[in-house]
Amino acid sequence: MIVAHTLVELDAARADLRARFGALALVPTMGALHAGHRALVDAAVASGAAVATSIFVNPLQFAANEDLARYPRDEAGDLALLRAAGNHLVWMPDVSVMYPPGDVTLVDVTGPPAERWEAEHRPGHFRGMATVVTKLFGQVRPDAAYFGEKDWQQLQVVRRFVGDLHLRLEIIGIETVREADGLALSSRNRFLAPAERGVAAVLNRVMRQIAAAADMPSALAQARVELAGAGFTVDYLALVDGPSLAPLERQASGARVIAAARLGSVRLIDNIAG
Repeated sequence: MIVAHTLVELDAARADLRARFGALALVPTMGALHAGHRALVDAAVASGAAVATSIFVNPLQFAANEDLARYPRDEAGDLALLRAAGNHLVWMPDVSVMYPPGDVTLVDVTGPPAERWEAEHRPGHFRGMATVVTKLFGQVRPDAAYFGEKDWQQLQVVRRFVGDLHLRLEIIGIETVREADGLALSSRNRFLAPAERGVAAVLNRVMRQIAAAADMPSALAQARVELAGAGFTVDYLALVDGPSLAPLERQASGARVIAAARLGSVRLIDNIAG
C-alpha cells in the first residue's frame, strides 16, 4: 500500500495504479476509520478498480462553534484497517498542501439540497465540504467516489455539484453500517459516555416509528417528546424528499426520515428510508 503526502508522490502513485488497474476509485474520509469506512473501501475494492482512500481533517467544514482539535485521529489504526481491506493508495496531505497560501476559490452549493438541516446548524459546512471534495477529485482524478449514506444530505450535495460542474465521475452511495441496536457507526461515537451509549439507539428507534407512521405530524411530535425524555436535544427531525431534502407532510416514494440530535457533547446524525 502506497502512502502519499505530497502532490508529486500522489501523481506518481496514480500513474502507476492506472497503468496496472485501468480504473481508479476514491474513498474520501477524515480518518478515525471504523467498520462503516471499511464498507466503503470493501465496495470500492470489489469493483476491481485501484482504490485510493484520502485522510484529511478539513478545517473549512468545521463551524466556528465546533472543536476541530477534538476531532478523533488514529493514523496507525487507519493505515492498519486500510491495509487489511486491500486498499492500494492512501492520500494524506496536510493543510499546506490542500490550502496553500494565496488560495481564494471556494465551492458554494446554493439551493436544494444544500438548504436547511445541516446548513442551518453548521453554517459554512457544505461550502467547506464541497471545496475539499472538489480538490480531492482534481488531485486523485477518480472514475468513481464512494460515500456513506449516513451523511445523506452531504451525499446529495456531492451529487448535485458533481452534476452541475460536469465532473466526470460516478458517485456511489453505500448503505449505513449500524451497531446491533441500530446506532449508526460514527467516529464521534467514541465520545459517548457509557450511560449515553445506552440510550443512543433511541434515535434510530423513533426514526423507524416515524417511517412506519400514517399520521406524520403526530408521529414527529411524539418522537420529539420521546427524544427529549431520553436526554436528547434535537436539532432537526423531519420527513424529506430524498434527492432534494425538501420537507414532506406525508409519505412519498423516495422519502427519507432525517435527524440530528445532541446527546451530551456528541452530535448524532442519522437517516432511514421513509
